[in-house]
Amino acid sequence: MRRLYHLPLSPFCRKVRLVLAEKKLDVELIEERPWERRLDYLRVNPSGKVPMLKDETLNIADSTAICEYLEEVYPDPALLPDTPAARAEARRLAMWFDDKFHQEVTINLLYERVNKKMMNAGAPESAWIKAGLTNIKYHLDYMAWLLDQRKWLAGDQMTIADFAAAAQLSCLDYTNDVDWARQSLVKDWYSKIKSRPSFRPLLADLVPGFVPPAHYSDLDF
Repeated sequence: MRRLYHLPLSPFCRKVRLVLAEKKLDVELIEERPWERRLDYLRVNPSGKVPMLKDETLNIADSTAICEYLEEVYPDPALLPDTPAARAEARRLAMWFDDKFHQEVTINLLYERVNKKMMNAGAPESAWIKAGLTNIKYHLDYMAWLLDQRKWLAGDQMTIADFAAAAQLSCLDYTNDVDWARQSLVKDWYSKIKSRPSFRPLLADLVPGFVPPAHYSDLDF
């Protein structure tokens, strides 16, 4: 049985879950809290991070490595375009959200509001939250600029870039940190992603002690 070790509000885990669901691959979800440093988990994944995919005898850590593996082994439906240039753009934007967006926004908001409490690591830092709320505006504007020229973030077809972005934003939507009124193009794009069958299991995730806003699971938000 294919297994994914994950955290419900990890954007990297959500990205992998979306890819698995789009490719209609069954998976057993096992919640793993990296900060607990379980020895059994460290033995198979020395980084101690999530996600990690166990596919038969193969253990794959890191969301990018997992998604590339799934794309190569299960190529239908394709989540990377046909041409080298288009694939490069999809990978560039996926990394934009995995790295730049995550560092400038998600860490400052989601990790301060949720992860710190789960880890008993102290109170949120208001300065970091303020920085995250400022930074997300520029990222939403950049997404709107892209979507004004394209059907999807990386071009005319849905790619891994869309899932990387949606995974980050869905976690921040859980904490009510996305101003959907700022850019209608981004809201319309997210509504398309959110309405896909692959996305619905994410909307059912609940984290004890944290209640999402009413619009979080509403497909017509």
